[in-house]
Amino acid sequence: MDRTVRIIGAPMDYGANRRGVDMGPSAIRYADLADRLAEADVEPVDDGDLTMPRAEERDPDADQPTDGNAKFLREVEDVCRRVSDRVAATLADGEFPLVLGGDHSVAIGSLAGSAREADLGAIWFDAHADINTPETSPSGNVHGMPLAAALGHGSFGETEWAPAPRLRASSIAYVGLRSIDDRERELLRESELTVFTMSDIDQRGVSSVVEDALAVATDGTDGVHVSLDLDWLDPKTAPGVGTPVRGGVTYREAHAALEALSRRERADDVLRSMDVVEVNPILDEGNETATLAAELTASTFGKRIF
Repeated sequence: MDRTVRIIGAPMDYGANRRGVDMGPSAIRYADLADRLAEADVEPVDDGDLTMPRAEERDPDADQPTDGNAKFLREVEDVCRRVSDRVAATLADGEFPLVLGGDHSVAIGSLAGSAREADLGAIWFDAHADINTPETSPSGNVHGMPLAAALGHGSFGETEWAPAPRLRASSIAYVGLRSIDDRERELLRESELTVFTMSDIDQRGVSSVVEDALAVATDGTDGVHVSLDLDWLDPKTAPGVGTPVRGGVTYREAHAALEALSRRERADDVLRSMDVVEVNPILDEGNETATLAAELTASTFGKRIF
């Protein structure tokens, strides 16, 4: 084993609209994540979970932006600052940070930490665009805003904790997008973000799309952050998510996509950090979604059938 993967649990559910996703890190660990990573020939080291108060103990509207709505913004900021510091410290130690969410707002911290000392690209495996701002969000749920925060859009640009310092929109690629708000659609068309929808996967195949996404994320960057939201998969395959959208990737397509990341030449130099998010055990069936999350993470690091 020549690579150490440090597991950082971030059991946060402040950014979601359904309880239970805070149990995601435990469920993924219970699905033999460490053993599966070891089978992929990496050494897993578990840092445990960040501690945080329950959402019921906090006022979701206590710290609102100047314009718009972002629930539990104070709590999201606190967690993401700590995630960012853990990710940056892990990289400084020569190890690979693997953040287990929690809802997708933890990616604000993952991206900020990974981009602290490097020009960063990102591949976003997700059904949703996650580029709403407090000003455009119809719900105020921050798990629909992590990319907007990382890129400093809207009122996030007035903060110092949210933007990822060396992340550019032109180095980010979505894979499998299929649910976009009207305002997000406008923002995407005006941006330099690269979008591969489920239609692209249907027409071209998932491996080809991932290769193109990698080309975007590695162009002029020092490494790539992988963000895997389990609602990227079809809900028949991954039922334990808070915002399911029909028409996602299949079990085999998901594995092929993540395997494609590790097949790239010098993958150890390309992949820099990762988060796995939005597993909700309350909504799951027999820990099926958490097991899939653990399997796909191992595939990212090179585990194969043969």
